[in-house]
Amino acid sequence: MRLRATILAVVSLLISVTGVSQEQSQTRPAEAPATETIAKDIPGVIKGGTRIHVVIASVPGHGTPGVAVQGTEGPIALPDGSMVFCETVLGRVARVDEVGNESVFVDAAHANGPNGLSWDSKGRLIGATTAAGHMGVQVIYPQGSEAVLADNFEGKPFVRPNDLIVDRKGGVYFTDPANVPNPPSPPAVYYVPPAGGKAIKVADGIEFPNGVSLSLDEKVLYINNTQGEYVLAYDVQQGGTLRNRRNFGKYEDLTTTGGKINGGGDGFTIDTQGRVYTAAGGSVQVFSPQGKLLGKIPTSRRPQNLAFAGPDMKTLYVVGGGAVFKVQMTAQGIKSRGGK
Repeated sequence: MRLRATILAVVSLLISVTGVSQEQSQTRPAEAPATETIAKDIPGVIKGGTRIHVVIASVPGHGTPGVAVQGTEGPIALPDGSMVFCETVLGRVARVDEVGNESVFVDAAHANGPNGLSWDSKGRLIGATTAAGHMGVQVIYPQGSEAVLADNFEGKPFVRPNDLIVDRKGGVYFTDPANVPNPPSPPAVYYVPPAGGKAIKVADGIEFPNGVSLSLDEKVLYINNTQGEYVLAYDVQQGGTLRNRRNFGKYEDLTTTGGKINGGGDGFTIDTQGRVYTAAGGSVQVFSPQGKLLGKIPTSRRPQNLAFAGPDMKTLYVVGGGAVFKVQMTAQGIKSRGGK
């Protein structure tokens, strides 16, 4: 058992550093230079001809001069219009302002290697943490309020929490794809009740549960399945449990390796009209509240996650492949999910 735990910790540390699983690292192509792209018209979402700008890129000569980020995941808005994201290789949270200046928002000693972020109603930043010895869901900001919300399920440690969303009541949904060899628990989605206590398993049987988000009225939970063809949807029940699993929207432009899908959905966001935005298949794919694909927003690197920010919540930030992009939208993000 001790040897297995040591191996699991080492593999999890490697994933935390690289930001990808062993399988993903074998199939993901080398990143192309980050360049501007042009959006096609999606009525009510984005005007045709709008440029998707490179804010920061990890390849010299692209993006902000002299600035390189070390891994990109879990973006989320700040009240002042700027954006923070998980700099996964360094295990910290970075802040980017509207002109691309980067600074440290939560250092590695307090952030504990987050891969996903969400604000709660108290203005606390909650992270899906992946640092060795800190796998779980934790309050990581403001400094002095740090707390562990969940670090195990039925006595078994989480493998590598990926993404999360806090509901209005203060409960936390989060995914654990268990993407290591011989994990102690299979892939699953969990819920930490508002009052705290033990995490409960609310969904399983998903090949690779990744991004997670709630509908506008919080009656539906969306889950991205990186190794599936569809965004999944569940009805939220009293107490945070889920029922009525169904296919919500079908991804396009998927890639496969050995007959297995590996380019399905990653991160999520939604807008004030209930449209669902998912990073999948090399673009941001936009779905109606009924699951119809409305269009795609191209990025020069494979997107991993996204969030609305800016003073009016009409700037969409997209992160992935060590780059940060931004684009001016017609659609507007939800201010209540942009911190306090």
